[in-house]
Amino acid sequence: MRLRVEFTTEPFDLDEAPAHALVAREVVEAAELDAVDVGPFGNTVEGGADAVLTAVDALLRRTLESGATRVSLQINVLGEGER
Repeated sequence: MRLRVEFTTEPFDLDEAPAHALVAREVVEAAELDAVDVGPFGNTVEGGADAVLTAVDALLRRTLESGATRVSLQINVLGEGER
C-alpha cells in the first residue's frame, strides 16, 4: 500500500522558520520515502505504508518536542499507479 501525507506544523513564523518546522523537514528528508515536497505553508510526502507511518510517528514526536503546538495532517491511500 502507498500513502500520501500532507502536513503542517504550527505556530507559523513568516520571518524565520521555527525549530519545529526545521525538525519536520529533517525527519521527512531522512526517511526512506519516494517523494518529499517541503514548502512554507504545507508539506507532502509519499511512499510505502511502513516508511510513511514510521516517518509520521517520528514527525509527531519530534515536532511536538521542538515546540509545535499543533500538527495537522491528512493521510490518503494512493490507488494503483497514482502519484
